Amino acid sequence: MTIKSDKWIRAAAAGGMIEPFEPGQVRMRDGDKIISFGTSSYGYDVRCAPQFKIFTNVHSATVDPKAFDERSFVDIEGDQCIIPPNSFALASTVEYFRIPEDVLVICVGKSTYARCGIIVNVTPLEPEWEGHVTLEFSNTTNLPAKIYANEGVAQMLFFQSDERCEVSYKDRGGKYQGQRGVTLPRS
Repeated sequence: MTIKSDKWIRAAAAGGMIEPFEPGQVRMRDGDKIISFGTSSYGYDVRCAPQFKIFTNVHSATVDPKAFDERSFVDIEGDQCIIPPNSFALASTVEYFRIPEDVLVICVGKSTYARCGIIVNVTPLEPEWEGHVTLEFSNTTNLPAKIYANEGVAQMLFFQSDERCEVSYKDRGGKYQGQRGVTLPRS
């Protein structure tokens, strides 16, 4: 696979691959410094939407990916989210993605958060997948950690193949196709 930055930027801007799309790198808002988002050298820095699900053990539920109990989370909405020590939260991207049939997207965390012990986990965005990306933020520290909504939280890296994959996410009817907002495990 190869990375063709100019090609994906043109495709993203023209074809609705990323909505909303920011063609530059945004570092300031209303005169205040923010954690950057938008187009980067070979990727796109996504923002976190202001809806969060923070993991809790209040109901002593078992975390089971085949039978997920929604009581495992507390819902928070706002400009920031405080993740308890050694815990995690879910959120989604502001951006809605439509991945072309010859592209695979890998997500990595931003160094600003990584240097604070906050790890971002996202599975690859497969060819012809579309939706808001559900983000997992793990607070690996023994202190509370803060995530900022509507600011950069992770970087998407685009890998383009010189041919279409044999079976895309859409072709196999993937269960997370078209997801909107934070999406919990589906069995």
